[in-house]
Amino acid sequence: MSEGEAQGSGPVELGLLRTFLAVHRTGSFTSAARVLGLAQPTVTGQVRALENHLGRQLFERLPRGAAATAVADELAAEVAGPLDALAAVAERGTRREDDEPVRLGGPAELLGERVLPALAPLVADETRLWVTTGLADELLEGLRAGRFDLVVSAIRPRGRTITATTLADEEFVLVAGPAWAERLGGLTPEDPGALAGVPLLTYAEDLPIARRYWRHVFGRRLTAPAAVVIPDLRAQATAVAAGAGVAVLPRYLCAGALMSGDLIALLEPPDPPINTLFLAERAGTARSAHHARVRDRLLGAARDW
Repeated sequence: MSEGEAQGSGPVELGLLRTFLAVHRTGSFTSAARVLGLAQPTVTGQVRALENHLGRQLFERLPRGAAATAVADELAAEVAGPLDALAAVAERGTRREDDEPVRLGGPAELLGERVLPALAPLVADETRLWVTTGLADELLEGLRAGRFDLVVSAIRPRGRTITATTLADEEFVLVAGPAWAERLGGLTPEDPGALAGVPLLTYAEDLPIARRYWRHVFGRRLTAPAAVVIPDLRAQATAVAAGAGVAVLPRYLCAGALMSGDLIALLEPPDPPINTLFLAERAGTARSAHHARVRDRLLGAARDW
């Protein structure tokens, strides 16, 4: 659209700006439609109407998604604050905060071991929680679509529609039961050969956590296949303690077993591999009082994790 095209007269409708901002934040007409609860053709038509009114192109249509132009970036920076403030006022007028649960998502192990114990005092103080466990990608997509208020994620969310606050770092440790640990007593970061033939327990077939550990600590690619795949880290810890083999687990999950001797850390490298956890929420949405309490409680508790 060129500068010479006719521009609309009069003020811009707030609904057009709201739709524009959703597309800008999600980077997709389809995703914006889901967030707004509109049909995709409606979203496309509203953005085109705004472009016609302004006499400027706001998005470059791509095979998948939409790329914002410099004009769109400037407009988003100008309208995001006021529109978010208006949305907050509107939500306060329609929501019954005392009755509304906080919808929380995250990995089952972390929720069970760290998050829910930290939130227990809030539940006793009448904060209601609806908790969903699952993989990070699925939960973040649900957050974008408005199905969750907060998501604890082991991956950093992408896109303008979600904001992420660093929550904590989880450290990974290579563990075995006492019998295997005794047999592997000579293991060193320089020579992982002693692990050849030892059954490896992992979270998924592509060995995501173990591969990271091998690369970071041993400086080499993990080539051994998984002997047991268990998509539950707590079950892995139990199986390893029973003598099934070795596994790479978050230290928070096996700290008690390490202290009791049910699990043995095979190595204690000075620079262990870590993964950063994030607390994610949708950008520009008003927080209820309970939402704010849950968020603040988690951020405070995470300092001691």
